[in-house]
Amino acid sequence: MKKFIALFALVLLAGTATAQETTAEQSGAEISFTETLHDFGDITQGDKVTHVFAFENTGTEPLVLNNVLTTCGCTAPSWPRDPIAPGQSGEITVTFNSRGKMGMQNKIITVVSNAVNNQERVNIRANVLPAQNNDGK
Repeated sequence: MKKFIALFALVLLAGTATAQETTAEQSGAEISFTETLHDFGDITQGDKVTHVFAFENTGTEPLVLNNVLTTCGCTAPSWPRDPIAPGQSGEITVTFNSRGKMGMQNKIITVVSNAVNNQERVNIRANVLPAQNNDGK
């Protein structure tokens, strides 16, 4: 009987340790975007278009955005440099300059942070149409 009780206590302790590890893994900052894709539709070559991606820190620790990377110099991001407290929101503003671009464009923006999901991606799309001449053609 003593062996059974000892074995039961050992299994109970191991289960508690596993539950604590799972809880520890889930703590920390977590970034959650309202949307991860924005399609500007048709725009004219040379247009500059801007979109704001809203996010929330749904984690338990302050969120710090370390960097926001783009796939091209035609896409410029702006993001908060101060920590975002748990439950608070922030915005990443992305501006796309279509000068020199033509046709369907898909730009990926990678958000690097201290979150448990430390690399998240948002996308912008646009179909760049030729600019019209001054005479309307």
